[in-house]
Amino acid sequence: MFRLFASPPASPLHARLATSPLFATLSPRELRIVGTLIHERHYLAGEVIFDQGDEGQAIYTVLSGRVAICRQGDSGNPIATVAAGGLFGELALIDGGPRSAQARALDDCALGVMFRGDFTGLMTAHAAIAGKLSFQLARHYAGIIRRQAAATEAAP
Repeated sequence: MFRLFASPPASPLHARLATSPLFATLSPRELRIVGTLIHERHYLAGEVIFDQGDEGQAIYTVLSGRVAICRQGDSGNPIATVAAGGLFGELALIDGGPRSAQARALDDCALGVMFRGDFTGLMTAHAAIAGKLSFQLARHYAGIIRRQAAATEAAP
């Protein structure tokens, strides 16, 4: 049966984005809009995604693989490890300031990248979508602050 207003099937990228907490509250239509702003990038294990001190211009969502966040030149213990569904580099959406750490692929990985200019345009053209993403970013930051507070309390 032919449907005049049938929705196109979700692309593999849209399906992977929907698993990320950042995009989980978006409707399929909203996800398609945001999906047009996401650029898929691939990195090999060990490849540097960005260096500490680089200008922050994008937020990254890990679609597959893992990424280490570490101090420049410190190959020891990473500050954080981000797995599929996670995000990093999110401060770039807020202030575009220099990166506070290096991001390096731990495995061959695929990343969804949204540039700051695209997010700013989204805020103008689709305020409701940008509001949902902003709320999810705020929840993400709240989780980071809670984990840091708990770690500080647990430290001797």
